[in-house]
Amino acid sequence: MTDKPTPQDPTADAARRTVERERIGRKTPEPSLGIRLGQIGILGWAIVTPMLLGVVLGRVADRHFETGVFFTAPAIMIGAVIGFHAAWKWMHRP
Repeated sequence: MTDKPTPQDPTADAARRTVERERIGRKTPEPSLGIRLGQIGILGWAIVTPMLLGVVLGRVADRHFETGVFFTAPAIMIGAVIGFHAAWKWMHRP
């Protein structure tokens, strides 16, 4: 005789997973609509604020050096990268 593990019933596994999800759902309920809207607002400002700061700093540098939009365009892009990185980190925090 061989000691092979018997395959488990997929229906029983699905039922166990369903019960576990329901238990977790009761333990930690879904956040309210207000909280979700607040999260969207925070993400928006986390992206827009560094971009606006890039516009301001770029325009100040362009006026000082009289270069048109030479500093403004890269400053906006750098601000966008910083903002998207901050939003990504905020969304994936534990």
